[in-house]
Amino acid sequence: MAADAAGTVEIRGALARLRRATGLPVAFGGLVEPGRQRMRISEFSGAAGLALRGLAVTSGNGLGGKAVALARPCAVTDYSLSRQISHEYDAAVAEEGLRSVLAIPVVVRRRVRGVLYGALRTAQPLGDRTLTAAVQAARDVEQALVVGDEARDLLTAARPGTASAGSGADTGPGAGAGAGAGAGWEQVREAHTALRALAPRIADPALRAELLEVCGLLASGPAERSAGQPVALAPRELDVLAWVAAGATNAAAAERLGLRPETVKGYLRSAMRRLGARTRGEAVVAARRAGLLP
Repeated sequence: MAADAAGTVEIRGALARLRRATGLPVAFGGLVEPGRQRMRISEFSGAAGLALRGLAVTSGNGLGGKAVALARPCAVTDYSLSRQISHEYDAAVAEEGLRSVLAIPVVVRRRVRGVLYGALRTAQPLGDRTLTAAVQAARDVEQALVVGDEARDLLTAARPGTASAGSGADTGPGAGAGAGAGAGWEQVREAHTALRALAPRIADPALRAELLEVCGLLASGPAERSAGQPVALAPRELDVLAWVAAGATNAAAAERLGLRPETVKGYLRSAMRRLGARTRGEAVVAARRAGLLP
């Protein structure tokens, strides 16, 4: 799924949450078009007609365009009569019957990526509670887009062949286990750990599957295969072990994975049992020998 399609999914989910949290009858929004100073309204929740569907909103124009230009929330009590905005889109807004409207920009890395709107069909002030809930919905989208961007950046950097994993003696904890060599292979390990940490936070199933596929390729490349039956670890067991391999404490691993420390301990104990290891270090070495970690 392309980045813009994943963003559209996040916008759609945020609109449903926005309506539930605020009680607003109508919510809609869309993404800013890449390389252009305009956003296109593509997603709706509670709309009665098609007047706003596909509407291109130029930066600075109307309420949403003002939110894009200023990169901050904007609201009007009566759209058609407001002197705070320009009125290029009055006809479409009136056809949908909207009066009080708010527009919240979705800002990622100082760039507006989209806009969420919420609206009433009556002219009345939208209170602080409504504005706060709308801003939170936009923040949720921002966080999801940041995670997606980071995942794509890591995928680009971490695909096998792009990291400089050399050959020779390894002075790290996996020495003697065929774990790889030098600083180049440490970069691969860092990328593997970061990718596994990001994967559970990715809402886009295609991107999440691609992340985990690359994790598998990174882990299995230079590792030795143990004789006998291959060892299998549950995804969360492997997540925890990846952070242990990176030197994280149980508490630090729990924070990065969004788990309780006790849960991390449980996953680690289970992984150690499956790997036949008595210590954390032995578990890491065994996992690398089994091709589960780079």
